[in-house]
Amino acid sequence: MYRTRVGYAGGTSQDPTYRNIGDHTETFQIDFNPAEISYEEILEIFWDNHNPFGRAWSRQYMSILFYHSEKQKEAVMESKEALETKMKTEIKTEIVPFSDFYLAEDYHQKYYLQARPELSMEIMAYYPDFRGFIDSTAAARLNGLVAGYGDRGLIEAEKDSYGLSPEGIELIERMY
Repeated sequence: MYRTRVGYAGGTSQDPTYRNIGDHTETFQIDFNPAEISYEEILEIFWDNHNPFGRAWSRQYMSILFYHSEKQKEAVMESKEALETKMKTEIKTEIVPFSDFYLAEDYHQKYYLQARPELSMEIMAYYPDFRGFIDSTAAARLNGLVAGYGDRGLIEAEKDSYGLSPEGIELIERMY
């Protein structure tokens, strides 16, 4: 995955915000290279990292998956049916075609990384504006690492691509 962004989707109201979300759902957008990770692998990660079996208490926090093509829809339905068979229960995740995506406010973007200013300030220094930080592959990768998704092998393989100082790399390595 080379870019992740958080935002709002699935509704009809224009320009939702966290305080005025309307009929949208909080969601995230992933850009990926299918030569490196397949859509099916992303679906596995999706199903493994949330509870798709319960109903959400509000539309804002509901489990929802957006597909961009008929091929993606087929893959989603196939993976959903396989999980339902394996778990012997119905999945409540809503599956709908993608329409619009609205970026969430800056303070929501790369949330875990922004909570570590000693790292986020190093990455932000590369970009003339915050949008560059939001769209940064390095920021997306570091946000995942700071949130606990990674291992020492991944860090060793990627550390030269993060754009961090030796002190920043050492900080990430100490987390693992």
